[in-house]
Amino acid sequence: MTGSARIKDLTPTEVSARMAKGEIVLIDVREPQEFAAGRIHGALNFPLSTFDPKALPVPADRTIVFQCGSGKRSAMAVERCQQAGLNIDCHLAGGISEWMAAGLRTTVFDPSTQTTRRAG
Repeated sequence: MTGSARIKDLTPTEVSARMAKGEIVLIDVREPQEFAAGRIHGALNFPLSTFDPKALPVPADRTIVFQCGSGKRSAMAVERCQQAGLNIDCHLAGGISEWMAAGLRTTVFDPSTQTTRRAG
């Protein structure tokens, strides 16, 4: 990360509450196979490996919040957006790991049944 980036760390509880109110668009920047294995319900997948800030949805009434596995890639996505001139500064601190540690619900893929199920 560069020292010039302004990044707001949101907790899993904050993100969950704001998602329930329809205040944010959650963007998961993990790779497709990671997203398929387990994700936060409602998140959109924009992998960092092919990330283009200009391709993001631009919601007039909601805040974009990035999320990844641990918080590192989501912070990088915030930086890339700011470098592209976008006013995006929020990410889920600790990523989906912290989300799951907080006991919040996720959608996970069960390879034994080839189906998804809710966990948490």
